[in-house]
Amino acid sequence: MSLKTPAEIDAMRPAGKFVAGVLTSLREIARPGLTLKDLDAHAHRMIRDAGAHSVYLGYHPSFGAIPYPGVLCTSVNDAALHGLPSDHVLADGDVLSIDFAAQVHGWVADSALTFQIGTQTPDARRLIETTEKALAAGIAAARPGNKMGDISAAIGAVGRAAGYGINADFGGHGVGRTMHEDPHVPNLGRPGSGLKLKPGLVIAIEPWFMAGGDGYVIDPDGWTIRTADGSLAAHAEHTIAITKDGPVVLTAR
Repeated sequence: MSLKTPAEIDAMRPAGKFVAGVLTSLREIARPGLTLKDLDAHAHRMIRDAGAHSVYLGYHPSFGAIPYPGVLCTSVNDAALHGLPSDHVLADGDVLSIDFAAQVHGWVADSALTFQIGTQTPDARRLIETTEKALAAGIAAARPGNKMGDISAAIGAVGRAAGYGINADFGGHGVGRTMHEDPHVPNLGRPGSGLKLKPGLVIAIEPWFMAGGDGYVIDPDGWTIRTADGSLAAHAEHTIAITKDGPVVLTAR
């Protein structure tokens, strides 16, 4: 874990603005009939035109069966995280999560959103809105003097109150010169426990909830994480900086 100076946090703002702009653009163009690869190509063009750098493309941690083949994670319906761009054709009513990170001027920002394609349904809307509410609660708890467990507990309380499945194996993380830095930011925890939060800590907070139980499975590709019971999933994420005055969202849309 490395704490950033106020000047370094300011230097991260262009990356945050760029990531937010790409996600906004993707939400605007996503519609039935487009493929996940179409969305990935759109983001790839925006990266190229901005002179930015993808931190996903070619990324190959030990769990991935192949190096990551795209610049977006695109997860549909029961896919919660790390969905590969593919020839899947978006259909009316699909629940789509897009996770995107990029490097600009040597600094990384990471963000995600979930939305429904075309016709909106009450169950999907409630899941998505609850996930966004949990993200807001986690951000509000990211204040100097609090503990990491305060963020985790705030997220978990929102999800559990709504009756959703939560798993803490995959959660948020530090962000800086690279996409994944210490510390880990779980989506379940005890208030007052864990790392003390200090000004200069930059983290990605990312709740992901499942409409069913807590279990998940991973596809043979080693990447795509799905709900074990086939229920819908949603994911929301912002990169935030903890300052002496409280949390600042670097990827605000």
